[in-house]
Amino acid sequence: MSGGRGTGPAALRDKAAALDATDPLRHCRDLYVPADGLVAYLDGNSLGRPLRATAQRITNLVAHDWGTRLIRSWDEQWMDLPLRLGDRIGEVCLGAAAGQTVVGDSTTVMLYKLLRAAVAAAGPERPEIVVDTENFPTDRYVAQGIADETGARLVWVEPDPAKGVTPDLVEAALTERTGVVLLSHVAYKSAWIADLPEITRRLHDAGALVLWDLCHSVGVVPSDLDEHDVDLAVGCTYKFLGGGPGAPAFGYVAARHHERLRQPIQGWMGHAEPFVMGPDYRPGAGMRGFISGTPPVLGMVGIEDTVDLIESVGLDAVRDKAARLGRFVIESVDELLAGHGVRVTSPLVDEQRGGHVTLAHPRFREVYRELWAQDVVPDFREPDGIRLGLSPLSTSYAEVAEALVRIEALLSAG
Repeated sequence: MSGGRGTGPAALRDKAAALDATDPLRHCRDLYVPADGLVAYLDGNSLGRPLRATAQRITNLVAHDWGTRLIRSWDEQWMDLPLRLGDRIGEVCLGAAAGQTVVGDSTTVMLYKLLRAAVAAAGPERPEIVVDTENFPTDRYVAQGIADETGARLVWVEPDPAKGVTPDLVEAALTERTGVVLLSHVAYKSAWIADLPEITRRLHDAGALVLWDLCHSVGVVPSDLDEHDVDLAVGCTYKFLGGGPGAPAFGYVAARHHERLRQPIQGWMGHAEPFVMGPDYRPGAGMRGFISGTPPVLGMVGIEDTVDLIESVGLDAVRDKAARLGRFVIESVDELLAGHGVRVTSPLVDEQRGGHVTLAHPRFREVYRELWAQDVVPDFREPDGIRLGLSPLSTSYAEVAEALVRIEALLSAG
């Protein structure tokens, strides 16, 4: 992509139009439900847009699977849905062999289950949980709650907020008492991509388990969990996987840990024989044992269409466009917004940046509100950041250009 300087808003719009015309994923945008009246949607890394196929699938579920087949659908498809859908996510997005991924709880609950199981498996000889201060609030709060519950000790890593955790930072926090390390693959504010392979290797050398939060990477940045011997992972499905508001999370547990780890929320669906309904709990084999209660079928139905789309175009192609969209933002800021004092607080190197770019300016809180009023929808992150979510399958360069042009106009207007 050219880094040549344009001449202003018109040049930026022309550049975006040219990039859209040659975008190998441009056909994907027509597969989404039209957002009438919306000028630009740049918050797909918080809530992804729905596919037309998903709207039809939900209608079919109500009319047929639920409306006609009724209770029979449990035997016909729903009982195995958490495991079948988990395997699809694992195959297409995680580099995970079958039998290691399950879908069914909120991100918070799934995170609690796996972190609590890992702390118990680490035992009293390794009572320390390492977590970083820039991690998403849920991750930090769940870790704090488990520490209070179990007597474990939290060890905090403090990365550069504009970047994220590095192997050296994490290694410096390790001791012979480290049991579990909880980290995000892609930082929710800066989009910094942690070095998952190297960090995982160093943790294993120190005898610790690792739990990766993949919420901001699944579906846009490959993680190759099996290849890199990851122990545990959690991720949401309502961002780049298009599951819809409140869609359940997935949990990954490497097969080598299935006998060792025991999740703490024992429900009937995780029993080895759910319909026996006997007096005592006996966990099901493999990932069945990591299920708790009845899965939220209505919340799961939208995930598979996006997973199918990612498979059809290839995760590498999705990742490539995410990098190109980010590069377009960074170059455009330099050309159009830097003179107003706007700063890029995400990594400038494509290989270090996930699927969003965060910009900072003292006036961005009011600018953000005005953008929403103009039907331009980015996100805001404290204290002064506008976060541009760049969902590669649904986001056009023209949307990004329009958002940047309007930011410039609002800053120019004073």
